[in-house]
Amino acid sequence: MERETKIADGTAVDTSVDTGALRTALGRFATGVTVITARAPDGRNLGLTANSFSSLSLDPPLVLWSLRLASAQRQAFSNAAHFAVNVLTAEQRPLGDRFARPSASPDDDRFDGLDWRPGRGGAPVFNHVLASFECRTNRLIELGDHLLFIGEVEHFAFADGAPLIYGNGRYAVPAALAA
Repeated sequence: MERETKIADGTAVDTSVDTGALRTALGRFATGVTVITARAPDGRNLGLTANSFSSLSLDPPLVLWSLRLASAQRQAFSNAAHFAVNVLTAEQRPLGDRFARPSASPDDDRFDGLDWRPGRGGAPVFNHVLASFECRTNRLIELGDHLLFIGEVEHFAFADGAPLIYGNGRYAVPAALAA
């Protein structure tokens, strides 16, 4: 199926894409692994594993992450005034796995037994992560099949350690290269 889209200057762009192949190609870009958290207006803790996190601006301090529009947690995250980004260490793969899977039921508390504290707006911040960013939601932008969350960093912390990364469809740890 061939599709064509015209952009503002009149240039035609071919938008027929094999989405499976595109996903594979995008997976070649290794990223850090995060658990994004928030406290829903009804008081529930929200969390999901994401590698769509990125810095956006230093002045003002802004970060972004994206969530599929089809996500069951979309509405709850959209209604939260704050969110936290927890950057995982290489040893925290089980935490990444825990939040990568959908909840078994609405009553499933995936935070039970975990070492965390409430951050800004009540968003859970895990202890012993590589870095954490506590953010006030600044803007939501629906684009394509995702919702972009832009947050203003209100507080952050970081520690030394090796990051957990994700690339080529699997978790990995970085290896230092010779100088």
